Amino acid sequence: MRKPGLVASDVDGTLLDPVERVRPRTARAARRVVASGTPLILVTGRPPRWMPEVFDALGAPGLAVCANGAVLYDAATDRVLHSRSIDPVTLHDVVVELRRELPGCAFGVERATGAVGGRYSGRFQAESQFQHLWDPSEVNVTGLAELTGKAAVKLLVLHQQMTSEEMAAVAREVVGDQLQVTFSTGSGLLELSAPGVDKASGLATVADHLGVDRDDVITFGDMPNDVPMLRWAGHGVAMRNSHPEALAAADEVTGTNREDGVAQVLERWW
Repeated sequence: MRKPGLVASDVDGTLLDPVERVRPRTARAARRVVASGTPLILVTGRPPRWMPEVFDALGAPGLAVCANGAVLYDAATDRVLHSRSIDPVTLHDVVVELRRELPGCAFGVERATGAVGGRYSGRFQAESQFQHLWDPSEVNVTGLAELTGKAAVKLLVLHQQMTSEEMAAVAREVVGDQLQVTFSTGSGLLELSAPGVDKASGLATVADHLGVDRDDVITFGDMPNDVPMLRWAGHGVAMRNSHPEALAAADEVTGTNREDGVAQVLERWW
């Protein structure tokens, strides 16, 4: 492709190496992109509160599409610019259905409680079974009624005896078009968003705002939650260590996240 007009990258498994660091070569490439005036957008399943440290490591604070497309976050100002939530009725109904069809699962929700345009004040609420996955200081343990009683930007479902693929096959049958079902790890964790919300929809909102045509966008990813944006962009690049669905969706395969795969591609132009 010609020189991209916008660069968008997934974070975990893509921009970060296996021990969740930004490697120096990748950081240098990212800074050259930003210095050239080309937008660099991080597109991730992570909540906004986990993004400042990534931007700090890059040395290039900017915009992030978080929660798989549900939240647009400005790390430089710590502000939520846009968000799309799952309404409480749908949240409750889906949780009831999934608990019936996936016995033994546990639930958590991400909430972006700050008003759009205001400073981010989101939090993670979950049933007690979720505590082993997160730092206990980050988990607000609560009951199911409180969990589903308010809108949330993302619903998470954990099952310790199933893979994410196995869970997704069941969940998509149960949930249908009520919510968007995806996953970013194979270890028994699903991520559900409002209908029509995925990484492609979130990135499309940013590209439209910046006046960049999708054909001029390059994206990087490695997991099924990256597939929509890999297909949407003019040029989608998968890491060599990617999930088979991401590899099949990409226009190109680069090196692994251990090998600075993102930088290998960006260095063609910067």
